[in-house]
Amino acid sequence: MDEQRVRGGAPPRWWRYGPPWWNRPESEPAAPHRWPWRSTLLVTVFVLIGSNFASHSQQDRVPLDLYARVLLVAGSALLLWRHRYPVPVAFGTVLFAVLYLGAGYPYGPVFLTVALGCFSAVVAGRRWAAWTALGVLWAAHLLVAHWLYRWLPPQHDHGMPWSGEVAVATWVVAIAAISELARTRREQWARDRAERAQATRRRADEERLRMARELHDVLAHSISVINVQAGVGLALLDSDPEQARTALTTIKAASKEALGEVRQVLDTLRTPGDAPRAPAPGLDRLPELVQQAASAGLTVELDGTPPRLPPGTDLAAFRIVQEALTNVVRHSGSRHARVHVDHDPRELRLRVDDDGPATGADAGGSGNGLAGMRERAAALGGTIEAGPRPDGGFRVFAVLPLTPQPKEDDR
Repeated sequence: MDEQRVRGGAPPRWWRYGPPWWNRPESEPAAPHRWPWRSTLLVTVFVLIGSNFASHSQQDRVPLDLYARVLLVAGSALLLWRHRYPVPVAFGTVLFAVLYLGAGYPYGPVFLTVALGCFSAVVAGRRWAAWTALGVLWAAHLLVAHWLYRWLPPQHDHGMPWSGEVAVATWVVAIAAISELARTRREQWARDRAERAQATRRRADEERLRMARELHDVLAHSISVINVQAGVGLALLDSDPEQARTALTTIKAASKEALGEVRQVLDTLRTPGDAPRAPAPGLDRLPELVQQAASAGLTVELDGTPPRLPPGTDLAAFRIVQEALTNVVRHSGSRHARVHVDHDPRELRLRVDDDGPATGADAGGSGNGLAGMRERAAALGGTIEAGPRPDGGFRVFAVLPLTPQPKEDDR
């Protein structure tokens, strides 16, 4: 999907969320810190060559000598540590620039090292250090250009006119503004990255919950049938071997079906994004569900014809009916249940009734059946009502919208 958006003309991911090295997943270990030697080398060469040209164009300044080149190289070399130690680098570049200007050498790219040093400090969150370093540089320039020039080289220097300070002030403000813009953008990238990581974790949690709910519904129904038939088989093993054989055949069929559905659920974990090998169950399998319930000794009456449903709604409706019938097998003394299906253009209504009473016996359930049904209905914007009827028995009533409503987090 992202690839399609990029091809369609939308902004690429690196522009929306920052450079690739700031988009590393939180689960991925941080790469070892690398020295920015390439960029530092380029800056050093540029400063040396640019200062040499500036020296030829500013004949009234002191020509470049070995001391000047040492100052230029030392100030540029400090940039190697700008990511690890941004504060010392910011003040160090300012110090070498002040020494360079105080010695009367020509103006030029020497200020580039200061700009990069202060920029790195601001981006690293050391704003006070960057602003202080720029303030120190400006104050030192004022002293050198308007007072100390009398005692500093070059000789017979008349100092800089005050109108020239406007250019210096503009240069300082430009550095600060660009640095603050980069810092703000980087913080925005960090927030976007954290939000995307949180959304990824939330989707993973929701997927795990969905898988757990699906496995619970699949296994609960089949194991309930197996449990009932195993009891029948044990009770009739000696007195009625043929009936015991029928119970064992039912156990084999139920376990085979359960294994197939569990394998289908687990396949989606092994190959996420691939199309399922078998269609998800839906209300068209209600007759098969009734037959399975009959093998567990439960007679089920079906009333109503289900409409064509979206896959998600169809699966949820099937699982709700399945879980309701499983609860009847486990917890009800009645061997008769009724499933009523009704719908209109807006919603599907499911009602499962049994005549009770509750047996109170522990059938090996987890107690999460009703909670799972409510979660399925809520995920589609529907509701579940479950409880004893006034005339006895138990009722599960589900209302599911035919057009699933998005959850609040997805809007």
